Amino acid sequence: MNESATAELPKSGFGRLLTKWGLPAPLFLGYVGLLLFMIGDGVESGFIAPYMADNGAGTEIKASYVITVYGIAVMLASWLSGALSELWGPRRVMVIGLVIWLVFDALFLTLGLAGGNYAAMLICYGIRGFGYPMFAFGFLVWITAVAPVARLGAAVGWFYFAFTGGLPTLGALVASFTNPLFGHYGTLWVAVVLLGIGGLVAVLGVRQRTGYRRLAPPDVKPVQSLVSSVSIAWKKPRVGVGMIVRVINTAPEFGMLVFFPTIFISQIGFGESRWLLLVSVIYGTNIFFNLIFGVLSDRIGWRTTIFWFGAIGCAISILLLYFVPVAMGAQYYWLALLVGALYGATLAGFVPISALLPSLAPEHKGGAMALLNLGAGAAAFVGPAIVSLFLGPAGAAGVVIIFAALYLVAAVLVRFLKLPEETEKALAHDGSLQDVEERVSTA
Repeated sequence: MNESATAELPKSGFGRLLTKWGLPAPLFLGYVGLLLFMIGDGVESGFIAPYMADNGAGTEIKASYVITVYGIAVMLASWLSGALSELWGPRRVMVIGLVIWLVFDALFLTLGLAGGNYAAMLICYGIRGFGYPMFAFGFLVWITAVAPVARLGAAVGWFYFAFTGGLPTLGALVASFTNPLFGHYGTLWVAVVLLGIGGLVAVLGVRQRTGYRRLAPPDVKPVQSLVSSVSIAWKKPRVGVGMIVRVINTAPEFGMLVFFPTIFISQIGFGESRWLLLVSVIYGTNIFFNLIFGVLSDRIGWRTTIFWFGAIGCAISILLLYFVPVAMGAQYYWLALLVGALYGATLAGFVPISALLPSLAPEHKGGAMALLNLGAGAAAFVGPAIVSLFLGPAGAAGVVIIFAALYLVAAVLVRFLKLPEETEKALAHDGSLQDVEERVSTA
């Protein structure tokens, strides 16, 4: 168990219950704040692309460019969140992320959308992309620094329960109620309020001291920390491979939210309310399976869970998610809900990657977490970028097939992510077999 975890063993019955469930009790309010923060961030997920197209961007392709710029910022911020948490402490990184999101989202709403200014949209929405990764992934670094290794899969599962519980699950559900009441623009301001409350709950409510101080040794300098957080990719190649798996994990998720709304709302004919309900079902299922696979992976193995339930499962379910509703039409909405729930469940099969990656380099956990976060952020860029590049020439079906193929690539890569002790056992086993063969040949 980590020193920080043993120093703050829960004393109350509620704290002991949380610990039994695999949730670090001292970080409980951080999980609550993260959920509210991500609800605010996820409110727009089901309608922001077509809404920007109608309010300044002009076309869906130009709106996808805004989201792609946003994705680049998310990618950079995700990497920085791990490296800077090592230098400044996770809590300070979370505060910076919260401030960036609130300031630049307000500018995006006032200068960009309200004024129909495409340049302001690109700049403000793009810079806003630095906000949520620094907040959310800064907290993830805090979790990995505090949670005992034996329950790390469950602790990470709770993180993704809160993360995807907000983005886009409950966020889309909130939007389905507020859009008819306040309109899309008013709903975006509701999101600001929810996110601000969640951010304050997390940064003011968590008193666990590990996150208040730098995690790197005193002699490590800023440039050295940033360089080492990248160099670990070739010093520990399996960590680099794991980062690619993390990119593939959610790249299709971010990509489909760019063009699925138009297809499901208009072409299939579900309408906006039923599309938003479908999004809520997908990620509502996902948040519960985040917990299930987090706990299960501690028992059956992290790699096994990612390979079968994550990579192989998603390759199948994302094809069903697109082709079944397109083939069956709006009258078979219940089938869309069913395949949507299947995709949400299999997406959760990747949850143990956040426990596996830092365990591949236990002496460089900070660098491994920086690369993990870089992969998570890169997904927000890669997914929309694939849509921007291939939606025109390949069509929606072609893009979905590309996403399914990426999941199969992830399945191959996962086979290489053996923990150090697994490699040692394999070598020992090979050595014992060689001894037996030598004895047999001698006899």
